Amino acid sequence: MNQSSLGMKCVKVLALGASDGARAHHFYGDTLGLAPAYEGSQCVGFDLGGVILMIKDDGSLAPTPQLNPRVTLEVASARQTEAQLRDKGVTIADPVQLYDGAFLVGSFLDSEGNKLWFCSADDGI
Repeated sequence: MNQSSLGMKCVKVLALGASDGARAHHFYGDTLGLAPAYEGSQCVGFDLGGVILMIKDDGSLAPTPQLNPRVTLEVASARQTEAQLRDKGVTIADPVQLYDGAFLVGSFLDSEGNKLWFCSADDGI
């Protein structure tokens, strides 16, 4: 793992705003099937490949579909992910499209209206 000259190694936490914390926890835990992330015995969010996806429902972050920041999730197949999200009733904000001739990219809205992107290598399908 590369480190910056300031000691920065990797993304540790992504915090998303929520106006309804229970609804957001249901979306990420039940709808998307992410495992809870813990610090000690306290659940602090959801595990996303070693990155903690933290839901902030204390008013410190407002949900937004704007790029603030843009969060992109790597998936095995963007087309399959889009189909599975649609099957679960998740709003697809940007249908999957080929980007830069090599990547498939799309986005969806979480239960709070935050826009999240997902991508995979072009699977040729």
